[in-house]
Amino acid sequence: MAHTKRSNIAPGMTVDIVLKKDQRTGTLTRGTVKRLLTKSPVHHHGIKVELTDGQVGRVKNIIQ
Repeated sequence: MAHTKRSNIAPGMTVDIVLKKDQRTGTLTRGTVKRLLTKSPVHHHGIKVELTDGQVGRVKNIIQ
């Protein structure tokens, strides 16, 4: 899955993330990646990122 590999995500990409408060509902938030917060090359729940608007969550979809 592309969203679980750090190498597939870069600043400037548009992604859908799930915020910590939305983990139970699975509500997605769309935004542009400002920086990657996960240091490991792979994370099974998705790579944690900060969006340009300051929101933090795990990537669930990469928007082409």
